[in-house]
Amino acid sequence: MLRLLRLLLLLLLLPPPGSPEPSEPPGLAPLSPGALPQAPDLLYADGLRAYAAGAWARAVALLREALRSQAALGRTRRDCGASCAAEPGAALPAQLLGAPEPPGSWETLLLRATLRRADCLTRCAARKLGPGGAARLRVGSALRNAFRRREPYNYLQRAYYQAAYDTGLELLGRQEAGLALPRLEEALQASLAQMESCRAGCEGPEEQQGAEEEEAGSSPGLYEAIAGHWIRVLQCRQRCVADTATRPGRSFPVPDFLPSQLRRLYEAHAQVGNLSQAVENVLSVLLFYPEDEAAKSALTQYQAELGEPRPGLGPREDIQRFILRSLGEKRQLYYAMEHLGTSFEDPDSWTPVSFIPEALREKLREDQETRPWDHEPPQLKSLTYWKDVLLLEGVTLTHDATQLNGSERAVLDGLLTPAECGVLLQLAKDAAGAGARSGYRGRRSPHTPHEHFEGLTVLKAAQLARAGTVGSQGAKLLLEVSERVRTLTQAYFSPERPLHLSFTHLVCRSAIEGEQEQRMDLSHPVHADNCILEPDTGECWREPPAYTYRDYSGLLYLNDDFQGGDLFFTQPNALTVTAQVRPRCGRLVAFSSGGENPHGVWAVTRGRRCALALWHTWAPEHKEQEWTEAKELLKEPEEEEEEDEEEEGGEMPSRDPSPEPPSRKFQRVQDKAGKPPRVREEL
Repeated sequence: MLRLLRLLLLLLLLPPPGSPEPSEPPGLAPLSPGALPQAPDLLYADGLRAYAAGAWARAVALLREALRSQAALGRTRRDCGASCAAEPGAALPAQLLGAPEPPGSWETLLLRATLRRADCLTRCAARKLGPGGAARLRVGSALRNAFRRREPYNYLQRAYYQAAYDTGLELLGRQEAGLALPRLEEALQASLAQMESCRAGCEGPEEQQGAEEEEAGSSPGLYEAIAGHWIRVLQCRQRCVADTATRPGRSFPVPDFLPSQLRRLYEAHAQVGNLSQAVENVLSVLLFYPEDEAAKSALTQYQAELGEPRPGLGPREDIQRFILRSLGEKRQLYYAMEHLGTSFEDPDSWTPVSFIPEALREKLREDQETRPWDHEPPQLKSLTYWKDVLLLEGVTLTHDATQLNGSERAVLDGLLTPAECGVLLQLAKDAAGAGARSGYRGRRSPHTPHEHFEGLTVLKAAQLARAGTVGSQGAKLLLEVSERVRTLTQAYFSPERPLHLSFTHLVCRSAIEGEQEQRMDLSHPVHADNCILEPDTGECWREPPAYTYRDYSGLLYLNDDFQGGDLFFTQPNALTVTAQVRPRCGRLVAFSSGGENPHGVWAVTRGRRCALALWHTWAPEHKEQEWTEAKELLKEPEEEEEEDEEEEGGEMPSRDPSPEPPSRKFQRVQDKAGKPPRVREEL
């Protein structure tokens, strides 16, 4: 405990490293020198009242003034912190920097230095903000949360650095890298500056303890309170990247916010021949992800083109400072997590696993088993790699992710026999004839007016079989095949973690005759299965109304006697096709459900295309309940028949003239990395 207290207070009192100055919000002039900012919480509240009343001009003026005031207070807090850290006499005594000391003397020296710093900050605030200036800096938690959620900027449609970044991406897409570079650099600097402003806001006053805690005698002592406050400051600082990366109106941040900007920068620099700057930016990416294959390949190429090694050519200094400071904070937070029992959910996927104490790694692994994958510490994902997989006998791996020009994609053939395809096609036909189209009532497709769309769920199939409308053989096979696909998908993509079926749908798309000439649309537009794809920016937002709990998708085809209807994958822009797959009986296309696998379906221009669509999840709470209900429903007639036969004392005849195919065994298939197969029990 004492070791942590000394470390955190030393860091609190030391001057901060160099960092970019936060800029004023675009379009907002800074307050004139000597002008005292009004309370931002009052301005913001008045602005929202004007907004609700429809007084648009007044609402805009008040919200803009709230932004100015909040920026001015943040600037004051930051400037006072810097000037007090550099004030004569602010240097820490030698005893606190590791020199020999009498027992107990460090406490007096450290707390005396803390009091001097607090006095300096109070006097500085009074000079800049007038009497009671320190109180002006204490913004309420409701306003801090509103600004953290970027609500004022939502109202004003403010997205400055995102706009610069989007413009840069658009210019890059038009092969205008020279014009894109200033915008991309501007976006990166604005991002770093806004993070600094966010971090400054984390050093605000500590929230008061609740009355219940005080009455219960649970208020912490001096050292526990200091440690607790500092830990919350560090946690807040670690959230600043995600806060900055969250676009207005969105609930989740842009993934890999800084590395993705650096990747665009090194690509743009390389396009215009600025190889030295390209090397600086690609080396900066490698600070985040030392094993990034694309970055390592680009670095090798740029260095070869440069020729002789150039001294002093290394990663960007601003990114080095950012990473070193962030890692120092993470080390303290993991130390507190291990020794003080605090909590910390690391927001960054690039944190080295070595920074997580060994005693915590297993605990984090155990915790994530009961949570959706999104909540697993992302840096632990790097411990998982593709191992050898087990495939059903008779099933062949036709294309892996490399051959499909993507990640976590596979095409496997032989999951169904022609006879099984025929049974499922007949099931779909019989159900359609009975009018059992789940949700679409046999009318035109919700995706295109040029096709009919029919869908059948496993529960509806079981209900129709129970009513005698369709054959029970098809309904049972539908259940068996969906489990077959789930088992295979888990074995291939997720051998260490159970997958559950979340939804199973037997879908047929039929071309409408006479409406196919000069057709320009798709049977199913490009999309991702667990996030909202934004082609203009290449981002995919994993938030409602998307089915965010879906982790893997599968399409099992039943026929190929139609025209069009091929599945295709694209880049995140939804335009550049990276791979195309032709349906055929027994062919499974399986892939992860996120933004890394945007996909669509070409128009079906003749005939009827049928497939079994399946989605899988790691989250057991999203397991498909209808599947279990269907299984129980199909068991009931069998049990009743067995009871009748037992009462009559007769022999039990075979109930199914077409018995289910025997269970298939699994065979090992070595993965593309060439790792030797592991010994696994047959599934």
